[in-house]
Amino acid sequence: MHVHILGICGTFMAGIAALAREAGHRVTGSDANGWPPMSTQLEALGIAVMPGYKPEHLQPAPDIVVVGNVITRGNAAIEYVLNEGLPYVSGPEWLAEHVLQGRHVLAVAGTHGKTTTTSLLAWLLEDAGMQPGFLVGGVPVNFGVSARLGTGRHFVIEADEYDTAFFDKRSKFVHYRPRTAILNNLEYDHADIFPDLAAIERQFHHLIRTVPGNGQIIVNGQDTNLPRVLEMGCWSELAWFDDARGWTATRNETGMKVSLRGQPQGSAVTPMAGAHNRSNALAAIAAAVHAGVAVETALRGIETFRGIKRRLELRGTVRGIEVFDDFAHHPTAIAVTVAALRERGAGRILAVLEPRSNTMRLGGHAGELAASLRDADMSFVLARPDLQWDAQGALAALGDRVSIHPALEGLIDAVTQMAQHGDRVLVMSNGDFGGVHSKLLERLATV
Repeated sequence: MHVHILGICGTFMAGIAALAREAGHRVTGSDANGWPPMSTQLEALGIAVMPGYKPEHLQPAPDIVVVGNVITRGNAAIEYVLNEGLPYVSGPEWLAEHVLQGRHVLAVAGTHGKTTTTSLLAWLLEDAGMQPGFLVGGVPVNFGVSARLGTGRHFVIEADEYDTAFFDKRSKFVHYRPRTAILNNLEYDHADIFPDLAAIERQFHHLIRTVPGNGQIIVNGQDTNLPRVLEMGCWSELAWFDDARGWTATRNETGMKVSLRGQPQGSAVTPMAGAHNRSNALAAIAAAVHAGVAVETALRGIETFRGIKRRLELRGTVRGIEVFDDFAHHPTAIAVTVAALRERGAGRILAVLEPRSNTMRLGGHAGELAASLRDADMSFVLARPDLQWDAQGALAALGDRVSIHPALEGLIDAVTQMAQHGDRVLVMSNGDFGGVHSKLLERLATV
């Protein structure tokens, strides 16, 4: 079967491409932009990516067109698909029909921590010898790819609440029908899709409706919004983490000690810093145990987990200055990422931020941004021309600990002038940020 994917360079759609290719299909795709790690993954898989969205990319006609949620009406390729009557589906629909059917699906939902928790959970099952399939919105270092079919019964998936496609405005995760579902946390996000938090809560309730009665929903007991979701109705067994009713963790010198309802379960040496990552680990342990993994085996697996690209990923060190890359693009994620880096040792933190997500650009988080950067020693913010809010005003509370720049080159100059031996430069964006990581490393080497 010839599968053509529109929006193939997105983190989810690149995973669909990898699964389709592994299943033996001929896979091609179109996209307007692409950047690592997904562009390099597609290249390594030998999947051709055609630039732009041209009707001729669909000639001769593929057997099926898989449509990413970045595609809107008016896009030349989708207008051609509709006019010519070509068969098309959304990515989640294709996944549900061709991959997930008949498998024990473990879905990881939440505003934050989905990629880390999904990657870790997949690794815990792999380390236990269960050979799971998975699809992650990033590249787990242990696997080197964002998706694989797996030969085991289990399939682990990052369950995104973003909408499915231009013709299906439900959240992606309603297609997955999980038997094990993690609800990691819930905050307002995706201002381009959801008018308010209540609209997102309703979608999470729709996810709960798909979990069977003999399945399990694993809930963050510290989250203040998830109880409202559960109050809408719940028909499955509940398990808890970060809560005395279930799994808890305390930090020790080498990692964390884990307990279940107050009873010690063991310890794990973990390379992941930060309270948020201990929480992610608890959720993954709970889900792995529900899938049949022994607690001691799960704790052992945590110790060999090597993280995810673009999650506090060290991109290089020049003159004793470390440059990190992170996907953080929500105030909560920014704050916990800064805290996690602080936990890893001494040295100033120079935060470098691109407010790129739709919610950020629309100003949905402008009022929270200054507080999220409060614990960085200095912040450098790119005031993109498409920001619909006043960056100077929103970040004024940081005083002389913030430097705002309308152009990338000026931002790089400012960071280079300030950085000194022992500093950690923390770059945060959900895009490629104009290749700022490499440019910073090159500039720092010439000073």
